[in-house]
Amino acid sequence: MKNAKTFICISNYFKGADFLIHLKNLGNKVYLITSEKLRDKPWPHDSIDEIFYMQGQDIDWNLEHLLLGVGNLMKSNQVDAIVALDDYDVEKATYLRENLRIDGMGQTTGRYFRDKLAMRMRAKSCGINSPSFCSLFNDHDINTFADTVSAPWVLKPRSEASAAGIIKVFDKESLWMHINEMGNNRFKYLLEQFKPGDVYHCDSLILDRKIIFSLTSKYMATPMEISQAGGVFRSSSIPYNSEDDKAIRKVNEQVLKGFGLKYGAAHTEFIKNSEDGEIYFLETSSRVGGAHLAEMVEAASNINLWKEWAAIEDALVKGKKYSLPKVKKGYAGIVLTLSKYQHPDLSSFSDPEVCFTVPLEYHAGLIVKSDKNDRILELLNDYVDRLVADYSVVVEQEKVSKLH
Repeated sequence: MKNAKTFICISNYFKGADFLIHLKNLGNKVYLITSEKLRDKPWPHDSIDEIFYMQGQDIDWNLEHLLLGVGNLMKSNQVDAIVALDDYDVEKATYLRENLRIDGMGQTTGRYFRDKLAMRMRAKSCGINSPSFCSLFNDHDINTFADTVSAPWVLKPRSEASAAGIIKVFDKESLWMHINEMGNNRFKYLLEQFKPGDVYHCDSLILDRKIIFSLTSKYMATPMEISQAGGVFRSSSIPYNSEDDKAIRKVNEQVLKGFGLKYGAAHTEFIKNSEDGEIYFLETSSRVGGAHLAEMVEAASNINLWKEWAAIEDALVKGKKYSLPKVKKGYAGIVLTLSKYQHPDLSSFSDPEVCFTVPLEYHAGLIVKSDKNDRILELLNDYVDRLVADYSVVVEQEKVSKLH
């Protein structure tokens, strides 16, 4: 295949089908490394030259075995790029790039997009507004933080995704109780002041260190609220060029530039503090947002983040120009909940604005799109009540036992 390049894609979770398909359609050789547990998932096999399976999932992977396997593959293949499709695969990809001297994000920059302590320290050095924080390395530093920064606080696993494992703490005694329970794992956590307010996310595409596309959306129920109390996940795009949109896009640019992301996709979260009205940086990642937010972004903008990320990767390794497709400025929203039914019948949600039904088992979810933001909010509010009444089930969140 003329001008074909070889890509190794890594994913611990079933995602990124559009990325793999488009990368293949652009005339490349595509290899996928995933977990043995995902062997039976409907991967787009026609777009993948070969799939390699690792034992266990995520942190169970043996990195030396991974390196050896990729090294053996390189004996007969010129590998041009390694791409991490999920948050938990960033370390694996940076580890391989560093050892095999393949272009792309290295381990130091990778930590800014995975390690919440590294994020906080980098944001502070770049002058980016963030909640007050403290590492858990030193007892004196922890006591000083607790005595000088007003509660509530949150203890966050430094390298878990989304809101997994976050503990909200209201007093110093409880803080030390939780820290002592962590034992030797305490250094894997971060202590941070809890900032109440509305949480936003900005989903972006980056090329040559510049943001070439971004869409700002607002969680109507935050991931932290869902993980700790259950409920219905909701997010919707916000009015273009509103004060919040402009403020968040400005901080988003500061984050991605300051953190050194040269190209690819990013999902970054912010909070508008209800006490002072300021925008605070929460966390970022060098990947497409989860929970079907990519489909919501596409419904609003006509930009498929997975597809365009693949096109950017392809253009970079081939030394050709990338052009972003025309962006639509519409509105979209998602509503998603755990369902008591394996395959819930959502046919009663028949409004013409419904454009996508979430295909996950034991989940009930829909995406709606419209030219009017108010219509999106009206539909999401209506759908929440209907989903809670007829479909939703609350499952206790599993305690995080293995930390990254």
